Amino acid sequence: MEKWDLYDKNRVKSDIAVSRGEEIPTGLYRVVIHVAIINSEEKMLIQQRQPFKHSWPNMWDISVGGHVISGETSSQGAQREVKEELGIDVDFTDIRPSFTVNFETGFDDYYIIGKDIELSELTLQESEVQAVKFADKDEILSMIDSGIFIPYHKSLIAMIFDMKDKSGAHS
Repeated sequence: MEKWDLYDKNRVKSDIAVSRGEEIPTGLYRVVIHVAIINSEEKMLIQQRQPFKHSWPNMWDISVGGHVISGETSSQGAQREVKEELGIDVDFTDIRPSFTVNFETGFDDYYIIGKDIELSELTLQESEVQAVKFADKDEILSMIDSGIFIPYHKSLIAMIFDMKDKSGAHS
């Protein structure tokens, strides 16, 4: 059973860990990651979730997403999830999240990676991913409108594309 370390509001690690499915105690938070892989044609690698997934079945999503498990840093979790879900190695040693979105029970670190990948290079994790493809920003926004992409805020998707190859809040 997957365990998650919990953190206080300042992201200081507590001595408490919970198993997947357990309630997160009030005032403590978990860490999840998303990795957006965008190629030189300004298209994001997106994945379609399996139909048997508990949350968002059959819906399209950002390249990779998942939980940071107990004992991992955010970047270690991102590296592991990319390898598990897509079967590719990306070295996250010197990569920090591009930004973090706080949500009710946690911190969601977003990594934006510029990388050209051939779909034939990928080995999809059968328990998570049923298909992958590349899509540009307008296609993803259209997919959100049509209800086949997880309903992220459109401004979040736009920001991911705008921040590729940049860091910080200023252009």
